[in-house]
Amino acid sequence: MQPIPVLTEAPRVGHLAPDFVLTTLDGREVRLSDYRGHVVFLNFWATWCGPCKVEMPAMERLYREYRRQGFAILAVSTDEEGAAVTRPFRDSLGLSFTIAHDPEMIAGRLYGVRTLPVTFLINRDGVITHRIFGARDWGDAEARDGIQKLLRIR
Repeated sequence: MQPIPVLTEAPRVGHLAPDFVLTTLDGREVRLSDYRGHVVFLNFWATWCGPCKVEMPAMERLYREYRRQGFAILAVSTDEEGAAVTRPFRDSLGLSFTIAHDPEMIAGRLYGVRTLPVTFLINRDGVITHRIFGARDWGDAEARDGIQKLLRIR
């Protein structure tokens, strides 16, 4: 078995998204590479993060609208308490996309996450196309157009 390479800098737009393995809220193991062939909305967040909570309903609307077209959301929680806080959070907002736990910031460090929220958009080939710092209104025309464009590219 080969050692996992250590990145000296955060992954950049135009580069292959580094793979990682985390446990989901439902107790499943999930790898980013499981989503190859999908457009992935990789979001790092926490329940205590006010801006994270604000953007989640719009993320859910995007997911419900585009999931059948190959759009996936992997929301990586940095909460140390794990499911004890993310499950009630998910239920209170009615979220249906995948939530994974990264309490030790393994994936977060791999992606250079220093503030929350931060979102990486990854195309069907596993290449990072966008890195967005801070919360967004994911329902605005610019965001929706960007997602639609990624979904159309084959």
